[in-house]
Amino acid sequence: MSPLTRRQLLVGTATAAVGAAASRAAAGSASTLTVPTAQLPNPASSGLEHIVVLCMENRSFDHYLGWLSGADGRQAGLHYPDDKGKLHATHHLTERQGCGFNDPDHSYKGGRTQLNHGKMDGFRRGDNDDFALGYYTRKDLPFYDKLVGQTTVFDRWFCSILGPTYPNRFYTHAARTDRIENSMATSTLPTVWDRLTAAGVSANYYYSDLPFLGLFGADKVPLVRPVDTWFAQAAVGQLPQYSYLDPFFLGEGQGGSNDDHPHADILRGQAFVSLVADALVNSPLWEKSALIITYDEWGGFFDHVLPPVLPDDPPKGGIDHRQAGFRVPSFVLSPFARRGGIDHHMYDHTSILKLVEWRWGLKPLAPRDRAARNLAYAFDFQKPQTSVPSLPLVTDPGPHICGTPGVGMAAEDPMWVELRDKFRRDPVWRHHL
Repeated sequence: MSPLTRRQLLVGTATAAVGAAASRAAAGSASTLTVPTAQLPNPASSGLEHIVVLCMENRSFDHYLGWLSGADGRQAGLHYPDDKGKLHATHHLTERQGCGFNDPDHSYKGGRTQLNHGKMDGFRRGDNDDFALGYYTRKDLPFYDKLVGQTTVFDRWFCSILGPTYPNRFYTHAARTDRIENSMATSTLPTVWDRLTAAGVSANYYYSDLPFLGLFGADKVPLVRPVDTWFAQAAVGQLPQYSYLDPFFLGEGQGGSNDDHPHADILRGQAFVSLVADALVNSPLWEKSALIITYDEWGGFFDHVLPPVLPDDPPKGGIDHRQAGFRVPSFVLSPFARRGGIDHHMYDHTSILKLVEWRWGLKPLAPRDRAARNLAYAFDFQKPQTSVPSLPLVTDPGPHICGTPGVGMAAEDPMWVELRDKFRRDPVWRHHL
């Protein structure tokens, strides 16, 4: 088993220290809200000046938020057959990492096994064991327990493609993907970063351990900053107009990451998201900002809602990107977000790009973001609530190794190790590691 890196240990220790420093009580729970499609204001006079995106890893809506009153969520009482036809029940997970279980399959092929031509009954088949049918309740997620009452939650937010991490993260940057696997080739796809730079809109990408944006080429180097820089900028009110934050990825199998990907401790993810939210709501920029929290894909965990087929580039080489993936937990925290609201309209990751394009007058990148529902429709620009929401800071338990090393998921996820090694060999990117 490979050891946690010094950087991971330092980040984990620092996060735990901050998390232990304060904790605020929160009140309120989400109520049903079907948001009508209202006329949007002139974007320049909307009051929205700073958009922040945080993209976590590998959880489905039912698995994480199926308990939310008023949302279309289901947890207990579902049954899925394994490859031999034996039924397995959904169940409450009582430990935070899933140690000893397999990492649920979230590959392009595995997703189609789970979808099963629309039957939605394949979540216990293939390499998936009972972990894929497990769920957490609000008591297990101390930050989301309170966050739902202070944000708008989306119960029809689908990951952009029925496939793994890299293709879905590509949609958050480029509104399309040029791959269906977690491959390391540098992409030539145009991105929202190119549009923002050309328009003179300030924008930065912030990484915790691996600068994923490097997969789009060396010209992105001027945009890249360590995540600690974002926290410092938020504190003094000097954020760019557009920010995108990534958690740290290495050490997932050891419980070392804070990205929510198994076998990460879910409290590490809760702690990191709480730090980001706390930094923004207490920033001098809070009254004109929006924090969008989402997950790259469903992680192989069960969900009961059939994902849609969405506009995309024409199929190439027999590969069709139009099939969206399963639902993922998604929130907007902002003075313009209806607190305790649940938006039932359909969104995918490119709805974020649609919002960015609307706000700063940018052209769409691809058929997907051109057709996507603008996230701005979830906002109330007429009656912003500028008071600082009451949210807890969750204590980070720090990186810790699964009690059953060698069982289930490997110590390191190969895709992140390969990406790290790719950047180490690159003279342009190696200094960011």
